[in-house]
Amino acid sequence: MMLREIITPTEPSFTMRLPEEMIGKTVEVIAFEIDTTDVVLDKTERLKQIEDLTKATLVDLSSFKFDRDQANNYDE
Repeated sequence: MMLREIITPTEPSFTMRLPEEMIGKTVEVIAFEIDTTDVVLDKTERLKQIEDLTKATLVDLSSFKFDRDQANNYDE
């Protein structure tokens, strides 16, 4: 499991609440400054970027028909 939070602290101390799955496990906490121009894009923009990256690899399966008998025919 991974937990990521991007914050703008207003004081030197910050408290983070960890999910139950992390309790009792060794975790690493890293803090570094990020460029505000690289701040997480909104969901619509991220989905558009993902779509642009993957649309060349899409395959049209609209005419595909699955034949269960053929798929499970181990004799051939």
